[in-house]
Amino acid sequence: MQIEPIAYIETDFKEKFGIPRQSLRVESLGRIVFYPKYRDREALRGIEAFSHLWLLFDFSLAHREGFSPTVRPPRLGGNTRVGVFASRSPYRPNSIGLSSVKFVRVDKNEQDGDYIVVKGADLLDGTPIYDIKPYIPHSDCHPDAVGSYADVHRHHALSVNYPPALLSRLPEDKREVAIACLAEDPRPSYQNDPDRIYRMRFSDFEIVFRVENAELTVTDTYPV
Repeated sequence: MQIEPIAYIETDFKEKFGIPRQSLRVESLGRIVFYPKYRDREALRGIEAFSHLWLLFDFSLAHREGFSPTVRPPRLGGNTRVGVFASRSPYRPNSIGLSSVKFVRVDKNEQDGDYIVVKGADLLDGTPIYDIKPYIPHSDCHPDAVGSYADVHRHHALSVNYPPALLSRLPEDKREVAIACLAEDPRPSYQNDPDRIYRMRFSDFEIVFRVENAELTVTDTYPV
């Protein structure tokens, strides 16, 4: 079986560092643009009746040769190993990811034809999309499900100190999302050095910050 991308997604996440670790944690906007072969409005008929969608995508920067049966989830500190099939690690036998996003609307322009606007995507800008499926609440939602180590870190968040003078350098419509991404704590869990300087590429800006205890302080923001 051979599969090919049907589309790609445009997001503000230009690098892996800083992307939310799960979808719908941050209200970031994304735009799904179809390749010409699949650019047919009929393929989207009825999609407006669904509030959420499943995206099957390619972990395009995580391709590896060979197979590793275990991985080290970052939320477990980067040292504890679990089975690859007991994780959502991008390093898998097949580099296929699954993400649930909120449907916003179908839009159109002359260059791209009909495209889909979504919210809450945790995908790198330019990520290839293999398939799109509607989210079905009565079968896809399981309120009594158990999430193992993911549940333990579900509410992990940092307090973000973003000085107004620096925050004003971001476009107004991107400020709330940028703060939410920072609050998600993009650092690897094993890094806890208050003097370490981190840089997160967000949209067309570089956000520089450091973290002490549970507070993240932005020290610079500039266009790139």
